Amino acid sequence: MAIKTDIEIAREAKKRPIQEIGAKLGIGSDDLLPYGHDKAKVSQRFIDSVQDRPNGKLVLVTAINPTPAGEGKTTTTVGLGDGLNRIGKKAAVCIREASLGPNFGMKGGAAGGGMAQVVPMEEMNLHFTGDFHAITSAHNLLSAMIDNHIYWGNELEIDIRRVVWRRVLDMNDRALRQITASLGGVANGFPRETGFDITVASEVMAILCLARNLEDLQKRLGDMIVAYRRDKTPVFCRDIKADGAMTVLLKDAMQPNLVQTLENNPAFVHGGPFANIAHGCNSVTATTTALKIADYVVTEAGFGADLGAEKFMNIKCRKAGLAPDAVVLVATVRAMKMNGGVAKADLGAENVEAVKKGCANLGRHLSNLKGFGVPVVVAINHFVSDTDAEVEAVKEYVSGQGSEAILCKHWAKGSEGTEELAKKVVQLAESGVSNFAPLYPDEMGLFEKIQTIAKRIYHADEVLADKSVRDQLHAWEAQGYGHLPICMAKTQYSFTTDPNRRGAPTGHSVPVREVRLSAGAGFVVVICGEIMTMPGLPRAPSAESIRLNDSGQIEGLF
Repeated sequence: MAIKTDIEIAREAKKRPIQEIGAKLGIGSDDLLPYGHDKAKVSQRFIDSVQDRPNGKLVLVTAINPTPAGEGKTTTTVGLGDGLNRIGKKAAVCIREASLGPNFGMKGGAAGGGMAQVVPMEEMNLHFTGDFHAITSAHNLLSAMIDNHIYWGNELEIDIRRVVWRRVLDMNDRALRQITASLGGVANGFPRETGFDITVASEVMAILCLARNLEDLQKRLGDMIVAYRRDKTPVFCRDIKADGAMTVLLKDAMQPNLVQTLENNPAFVHGGPFANIAHGCNSVTATTTALKIADYVVTEAGFGADLGAEKFMNIKCRKAGLAPDAVVLVATVRAMKMNGGVAKADLGAENVEAVKKGCANLGRHLSNLKGFGVPVVVAINHFVSDTDAEVEAVKEYVSGQGSEAILCKHWAKGSEGTEELAKKVVQLAESGVSNFAPLYPDEMGLFEKIQTIAKRIYHADEVLADKSVRDQLHAWEAQGYGHLPICMAKTQYSFTTDPNRRGAPTGHSVPVREVRLSAGAGFVVVICGEIMTMPGLPRAPSAESIRLNDSGQIEGLF
């Protein structure tokens, strides 16, 4: 019998009306703003009404460094949410929205897979409820207003060489990384160099995901630094008078989206910053609301634990006053073999020694996570090519590290395949052993915070930064921004800044190319190595195989 594809499974989903899904969490129909029959936004009125309730348990799902072999972090997040509901817990899933850039580039979708998916899958991976379009529009409105202000006399005395607010687009387009704007004569303004980032790297995206309500949203938008004067004093978004109109554009986007898993369990899908160039977590609003109305909330952080989990702990939890009760670290036998030196084409053959060698990457993530004071369980996301000996090698390794690894078959079996993992998560979360603490205190210097992350998470020997970078950090400290956390922009494929160095390398340095102050979001972005804030498309992008079939259905999205 042919194995069904993810998209075929999603099409056969027996979805329930979104009002029924909301009712499972006590959300009435009047507080759901439907987008069709199977998705809705949750009203701010409802969100405000539950704030005095106690929190449920918070579970973070993270992973080893991603490899072409695949890890299945979102699939595991969804599978665990279903598994917790299966054993009688009222659980909700909180994940990020998908960016069109990687969907048409190389990922091809971000809604889980197999029998552990969130639906409607096609809508989620395309325009969904329009949140990303609203963020793109709000961001670029500010861009237009900055250039318009300069054109009409530049009352704020902006130095056009020091406009730091770029434009954004939710698509991978390397041709827009660096451009010259306002060419064509006097009527088009003053020519200057600028460029585009991808929408998920926008500070507006980060703010949407960290703001508590519309009032907080507008204040944060107003706090964004968009340019500097000749004397290097900052010009804020509120000085351009764009914060009010931007808030209007983002009004609906601020409300979390409610959808469902294949097993008709509730899932919040809201916000979508990348973890390699932004903070990589779904919105605070979605997570904190879910914690008030569910016993368990399963959320994920982007890419590997060195990026997503680190930022979840040091940025999201710090900003939102959250503390995870347990962490699930996702790994696959296939990825262990790749970290052990096996080529992708040879992953089907049993190779226990390569698995053992590759477990060093898993071990480092495990040790790093325990450093935050939170109990960790490893989920081995099962592939049909895995052998018993290979699985046992991973289990033995993890046991030797003082944790437990559990084989999970949620891709094939849904919640039945995560029942054991769900029981272990409940045991850890309800044991009360979690003693969460971020990696560094607010009062530590900005460069010292960067060094702390580089040495304790990446296990680097040193951070390399030019005097100009250090001087900029000192200037921000003098301006009152020294208390902010750090958001590292680094390749997701390695602990180093070299995407080709797998495993658990030591003896490396972290070169800092640039630093950017996200004063509205409330963190300092540190751009390391060759990481790009506007990705490019691969040689053969997924877009080449995405199409409508003769029945009008979407093909190639997965």
